[in-house]
Amino acid sequence: MKNIIIAAGYATRLYPLTENFPKPLLTIAGRSILDRMLDDIDTIDDIDSHIIVSNHKFAHIFTNWANERMAENKQRKPITIIDDGTSTNETRLGAVRDLLLAINGSTPPIDDDIMVLAADNILNFSFQGFVDYFKEKGTSVIMCHHEPELYRLQRTGVIAVDGDMKVLEMQEKPEKPVSNWAVPPFYIYKKSDLPLIRDCMSHGCGFDAPGNLAHYLVDVTTIHAWPMPGSRYDIGSLDSYKEAQVLFAKQ
Repeated sequence: MKNIIIAAGYATRLYPLTENFPKPLLTIAGRSILDRMLDDIDTIDDIDSHIIVSNHKFAHIFTNWANERMAENKQRKPITIIDDGTSTNETRLGAVRDLLLAINGSTPPIDDDIMVLAADNILNFSFQGFVDYFKEKGTSVIMCHHEPELYRLQRTGVIAVDGDMKVLEMQEKPEKPVSNWAVPPFYIYKKSDLPLIRDCMSHGCGFDAPGNLAHYLVDVTTIHAWPMPGSRYDIGSLDSYKEAQVLFAKQ
């Protein structure tokens, strides 16, 4: 399994911190957001490598970081940085197009199961359980969590599921959510679903957010949802970054 990190955004809500520096490499209590994520994933035997998609503006920063990370510990999983060629927020490709670039632009092109993650979250649980659930179900899987607040559901993906947590429907930022199951940006897609992913843009799949792909795939293949066993901290604004600094310094 390949781990693909989508990290080509420009994080304008975190300016000036991210005007000339990528958000995933911001440090919180002495460790970067991305290092925290990869330190966990490096312990998962099923995953053999990381592919990180950056924009052109920050690609060299990610490359230097990857070289330093591997120099610190040769036992870590190898990292490949892919430059999507964009240099401004206005010309960004969008998460789905960046994912397609990773799948098709790798050498050789990816022909494996893939875990796809956004790079701006800190979790208090391991992705190991997510991988185990994927192997148990034998289908592509997405993560979900119970969200009681209506206004939060209206700002994210929302799913309806059956008793086996098979996804029956997925909404994007719905005015009237079908459930309280919200979808964070964490997915595992089966190798057998790669042809559907490669062809998604020709069928009108949205491209700006990673959830656009899951929304499309729910209607054309079988997907199950794994309830998060803990919580996540989304670093989306200057306020949330400052709050995370305080929270994790205490821990």
